[in-house]
Amino acid sequence: MMTKSAIQTRRVLVITDGDVSARDLWGSLTQGAELHEVRSVSEAIEALRRESFDLIISERGDLLSSSAATGTTPEAMVLEALGQGACIVDALGKVTWSNPALRAYSTELVQGICDNCRRILAETPDAGTTPRSRHFSVSTSDELYFEVAATPIQSGGQRPAQIVAVAWDTTRSRRLQRKIDAIDMAGRDLVELDVEDVNELGVEERLQLLEDKIFKYMHDLLSFDNFAIMLLDRKSNRLDIVLQHGMADHVNRLDIMASAEGNGISGYVAATGRSYICPDTTKDPRYIKGLERARSSLTVPLRLHDQVVGVFDIESERPAAFNEDDRQFAEILGRYIAVALNVLDLLVSERCTVAGRLVKDVAGEIAAPLNDILANAAALIEEYIGHDDLRRRLGAICDHVSGIRRTLQEVGQPRGGVLGRTSTEKPSDPTLNGKRVLVADDEEIIRETIGSVLTNYGCEVETASDGIEAVALIEARPYDLVIADIKMPNKNGYEVFATARDRDPNRPVILITGFGYDPNHSIVRARREGLAAVLFKPFKVDQLLEEVRCALRGRPAAGS
Repeated sequence: MMTKSAIQTRRVLVITDGDVSARDLWGSLTQGAELHEVRSVSEAIEALRRESFDLIISERGDLLSSSAATGTTPEAMVLEALGQGACIVDALGKVTWSNPALRAYSTELVQGICDNCRRILAETPDAGTTPRSRHFSVSTSDELYFEVAATPIQSGGQRPAQIVAVAWDTTRSRRLQRKIDAIDMAGRDLVELDVEDVNELGVEERLQLLEDKIFKYMHDLLSFDNFAIMLLDRKSNRLDIVLQHGMADHVNRLDIMASAEGNGISGYVAATGRSYICPDTTKDPRYIKGLERARSSLTVPLRLHDQVVGVFDIESERPAAFNEDDRQFAEILGRYIAVALNVLDLLVSERCTVAGRLVKDVAGEIAAPLNDILANAAALIEEYIGHDDLRRRLGAICDHVSGIRRTLQEVGQPRGGVLGRTSTEKPSDPTLNGKRVLVADDEEIIRETIGSVLTNYGCEVETASDGIEAVALIEARPYDLVIADIKMPNKNGYEVFATARDRDPNRPVILITGFGYDPNHSIVRARREGLAAVLFKPFKVDQLLEEVRCALRGRPAAGS
């Protein structure tokens, strides 16, 4: 539904006799309008001389009498000065009088008004019943829209033979409503993602699908082509670019926090939740260059369940290219974008997160009992030296405890999650055997799972839970391979990559990223500087092993 802020406020002049019962009628007609009440026609004429009005409503029964049509009465002067089209139509549908505004209307529009007025007169009850006003809409072939208020004129107790009609142009509000409806439909299309189809796509393909849709609707509906979408990382309070089109390359390297001061317009919008129109980028101290030749911008918050989850920034090479209508349109589209991003994010990570929490909870509950079993079994094995059968049984108990732990790990990796099932076999792979690998990720389940897979193939794996710890380990020890998540607290994956390459230009580095972080932010730079590979969550064990083998192939073991 069109909100009041999207339609310019109408100014209405009401000539009233103080009849309270009549207020409901013109009150519903003028909802949301600015009203100016007068008590007589002479006051109305004086008001019209001072200022202009979009509509005149009268409670006086004699205002539109037949004498008004002669053009010699004060009432006629009111109608002549009215900015809206006014006319009197007879029972045959012929105009017997009209003001200048109506005479300027097209023949098609006037005929539409007359046809409706003739129908209303034919349906008006016989004399003795107070005729009521009717409202109807008229449109033309060139998509002009008008609302019309028509009131039968009763004279001398006879059946009404004439009707007065006042028409006002609603083309702009109709067009705005149509655009809002179109944006609403576009937004629904954004979020109606076929789960099966999306699951067949990689992360980059999913992002590209969403970017293509957003660009199409931005271009077709809003006539804007340059935009950036940033998501808010709650841990670091940082805005990370997810999608962008038409912006300068340096946008991907901007370090913007959700803060009202010192972090540009996007930081301000993310922190306050208030949209921001920048009519002139050269004069706004908050503006940080995005589009190469930007002269104006519009930035709105992305909201999900009334929580700000990011920002939607649109830029133009024209100054003052955005108005309040554009702001409202962008806010509506922004809500759908937030939902679409959330849907894709959940498709990638929700199963892994839920399963990981479940495993962690269960493992926490049974960790102490399992440790007690192992400790007791180990003590008994030491005590019963020479009792081989008993020692074998105790050893089997220890094996069963280890099997329980492995089963928990496998349950924590649901089909289609971050990784596939972990093999329990001990395969032999000379490429991996004996290689020292650092795995850096702030998610414990990711560190443990990758570490378990690589350890199973003979790697010596160490882990780090954030960027600072990873950098410290790289500076202290030699590694054959570094695997790091891009999105980590304190120092990100690119900084870990840069440190690893500074210490040893030949050391391979694999970066991991999930949905919600623009690959171009770090990966493009890292690839130019020798990045070995990128793994997009969710990935399978085979993918992990293939990339690790390719990275390690031909490299001597660390320290040799």
